[in-house]
Amino acid sequence: MYHVVHGDVYDMVKAREATPPKLDTELRRGALVLAVLSQLRTAQYGYSLRQALARQGMPIEEGTLYPLLRRLEDQGLLASEWRIEDGPPRRYYKLNAAGTRALADLTANWRALVSTLNGLLD
Repeated sequence: MYHVVHGDVYDMVKAREATPPKLDTELRRGALVLAVLSQLRTAQYGYSLRQALARQGMPIEEGTLYPLLRRLEDQGLLASEWRIEDGPPRRYYKLNAAGTRALADLTANWRALVSTLNGLLD
């Protein structure tokens, strides 16, 4: 049901659509690091990681994933190695000790944030 004092339903719909489309992308971007780290408790290569994330409702583009993996490795959170198994060489990534600690810390921070946001949104 719509109640419009000044304007019409079209103006209300148009105002709702005026939300910048990049807001969803920005919200997801922060969650991607946690999502990726959560899947690297066991070694995976890029494509298998993309599939695992997509199966669980978190699709990620190659152009986003591979730079993120390199950045996380540069930050000292991942170890990587090249492997040749039934196909072309693949670079496998896995959490190292610092990455495991970061995952635990980020998970605790995420859960606290979700709790706070749930309280704010209710």
